[in-house]
Amino acid sequence: MIIDLTRLKNGIDEYIEVDELVPFEQEYAQNTELIDLKNTMVKGTLYKDSTEQIILNIVLKGVMVLPCSITLKPVDYSFECSIHGSMEELYQEIDKNDKKYENSIDILPILWENILMEMPMKVVSDDLSDAKTEGEGWKLITEKEDTYINPELEKLKDLLD
Repeated sequence: MIIDLTRLKNGIDEYIEVDELVPFEQEYAQNTELIDLKNTMVKGTLYKDSTEQIILNIVLKGVMVLPCSITLKPVDYSFECSIHGSMEELYQEIDKNDKKYENSIDILPILWENILMEMPMKVVSDDLSDAKTEGEGWKLITEKEDTYINPELEKLKDLLD
């Protein structure tokens, strides 16, 4: 997503307004658990501060499609994040040694990095009706049921007193 900065740098405009649907190619999600991104919307502004630095102030919204941690079925997960900072700092945060931008910048790497930071560690589908939660010699333990204490380790507790 390349943004032209010519009018901003020349002082013709005070800010550049961004309000776009951002398409992400499938190659971005190649090494992640992300199945798909839907309706990724960017809205905000770019402006120059008193030190002539370009400041990015945007809100990123969309829907991630992630695999369910139990059934591996696709689950929609809505996200929203705010991005605010100077372009130099934001490029340093994502370790992108981009050449000094003159008349245009690409904010897609910054957006992608923030989407990755919004990904949850696990997503569970609301519909687990057909999911197998126990079988021969195993049972799915939820966070609520995780109170089992090994009796052998329980004896070690007496040593601490």
